[in-house]
Amino acid sequence: MDHKKESPEGKDRQQENEEIREMGTVDLDAGKTGHGIQLLSIIGEIEGHEAVSGNTKATKYEHLLPKLAQAEEDENTEGILILLNTLGGDVEAGLAIAEMIASLSKPTVSLVLGGSHSIGGPLAVSADYSFIVPTGTMIIHPVRSTGMFIGVIQSYRNMEKTQDRIARFIASHSGITQERLLELMLDSTQLVKDVGTLLEGEEAVREGLIDEVGGISQALEKLHELIDERRTGSGQEEPGRGRRKK
Repeated sequence: MDHKKESPEGKDRQQENEEIREMGTVDLDAGKTGHGIQLLSIIGEIEGHEAVSGNTKATKYEHLLPKLAQAEEDENTEGILILLNTLGGDVEAGLAIAEMIASLSKPTVSLVLGGSHSIGGPLAVSADYSFIVPTGTMIIHPVRSTGMFIGVIQSYRNMEKTQDRIARFIASHSGITQERLLELMLDSTQLVKDVGTLLEGEEAVREGLIDEVGGISQALEKLHELIDERRTGSGQEEPGRGRRKK
């Protein structure tokens, strides 16, 4: 019987396909730029300590956090491109991922495709530079609670503190003020069954939430630019959030 051994190239391709299927991550070919870029996708619902429904696409934070830590330590990874199409999800898990992205020393660029709703807002602005496609949307609304809710003032205060944490993070990583963000969160005239605001591509940029309207080519071009700045040292004076326009 002829037992054919799988080539190293075949094994690498199989591992790459597994990474894409299981975690939505892939290392992009360095190509002519010579830049090592890791692609991360955040899709569906952000899954926290409790598993989401089996019929719901989900991004698991226990998958993303190790991948981000690995990218930080990997000398071959010079930049990270984050693709977003999420309806939100677990607040603690979403903030954990956003804080992890924000604390990376490697250049990061985010691209909002279909949408980046709810806790997807902090994820979109956590990168050094953010893009949104023209038809992309971002929904800003107050914190919601599921499960048992004790009807006492302490419960309200706890939700208010959580909402403030989210608003502070977004305001400190984008061009929108915390006051304006809270106004958008509490708008009762836009959403039919909820309180909040839906922002499309250009509107998100005008509000200062997102840096620029653009697609994958613009996002990659910006990431290459940030990588070149870091290589030459011009982007290292104020690492991390120092590269933000604020």
